[in-house]
Amino acid sequence: MMKTIPAKTILQRNKSSDWFGNDYTMNLYRGCCHGCIYCDSRSDVYGIENFGEVCAKENALEILRNELRRKVRSGVIGTGSMSDPYNPFEEKELLTRHALELISAYGFGVTVITKSPLITRDIDIYKEISEHSPVLCKMTVTTSDDELCRLIEPNVPVSSRRFEALAEMAENGLFTGITLMPVLPFIEDSEDNIRTIVKTAHDCGVKCIYPAFGVTMRSGQREYFLSRLEALFPGSGLKERYIRSFGSRYGCTSPAAEKLWKVFTGECHKYKIIYNMKSIIAAYKLSYENRQLSFF
Repeated sequence: MMKTIPAKTILQRNKSSDWFGNDYTMNLYRGCCHGCIYCDSRSDVYGIENFGEVCAKENALEILRNELRRKVRSGVIGTGSMSDPYNPFEEKELLTRHALELISAYGFGVTVITKSPLITRDIDIYKEISEHSPVLCKMTVTTSDDELCRLIEPNVPVSSRRFEALAEMAENGLFTGITLMPVLPFIEDSEDNIRTIVKTAHDCGVKCIYPAFGVTMRSGQREYFLSRLEALFPGSGLKERYIRSFGSRYGCTSPAAEKLWKVFTGECHKYKIIYNMKSIIAAYKLSYENRQLSFF
């Protein structure tokens, strides 16, 4: 049986909607079992004990229903920032699916970020929400190489499966995107990787990609990340290279970032993929407005 933790609230009001147009943040679960070596949520600053263990929040749907009911104005709810809403337990727990049903019933929009093709199970609800509110469905993809993916993201479906899920959602008329982050320095920061991801995204009908050519590391996360580099790439000197290049810095930007940005933006222009945050927000909300006009 899945462990639960007490919760007083599910929705948090955001100070601004600059991040993908989210007015609220929703986390139904705590922790993540994906095992990605770079995850910032493992950092000490968040105070999550046993981060690799997924727990459901007690009475999450009842709390969410009451919070949605009390909101005077609707808005866009973002989920997936601290814990993947489509973790393996969701297949049976259905917390995310039922939360989406509530979000639809109360007239809110939604943006979601995940690494799981399980999101395609809920295409019907995302389409329902998009009839009255904005919807943006994003997948995190950091490498086009499935073998590398298996090393750095060991407990999630490989990148090719995520692209297949994006294609299925796009075919169903949903506005889809990719968060291309983090792009790990000295591991994923090659022109070929960036070009392949953008081209594959285009082939799958993806509308937007938002990148970060580097990785963030804080206390707790840094130690874990460096230890995994040593274990996964023995004899490569990657751990020492990170220490030498970045020390205790929070933002570890790829030395190739400037060159990669030019390659990335050039490919996005070529395939007409949006990459600027303000433009992404405007585009997926315009998609909703166009649906409304078509409906009326």
